[in-house]
Amino acid sequence: MHDQPTDLFTDVSATVLGAPGVEPGTMMGLLCLRVDGAFFASCDRHCGDLIVKLPRKRVQQLIEAGIGKPFTPAGRTFREWVVIDDRDEARWTALLAEAHRFVAE
Repeated sequence: MHDQPTDLFTDVSATVLGAPGVEPGTMMGLLCLRVDGAFFASCDRHCGDLIVKLPRKRVQQLIEAGIGKPFTPAGRTFREWVVIDDRDEARWTALLAEAHRFVAE
């Protein structure tokens, strides 16, 4: 049971927090995960949506498939970031791992 909007993010974050160089933090006032100082995932504290950094092509694939939405804080589109608003734990876990690999390369 998830009582707070960020609870699912906190739960799935545990799957990558043990990896070398991964640490929690904040980005633009949002909970986030970093690897060696570089951001790769975040969570909207108000609604709980997952936000991950992936290659532009992969972001477009997720948006075109209806799985993701563009990340547009303050009206500016971040082309390597995508918002996932479903609450599918398996999908979130896979996307966190994918984002971690992308940023850690």
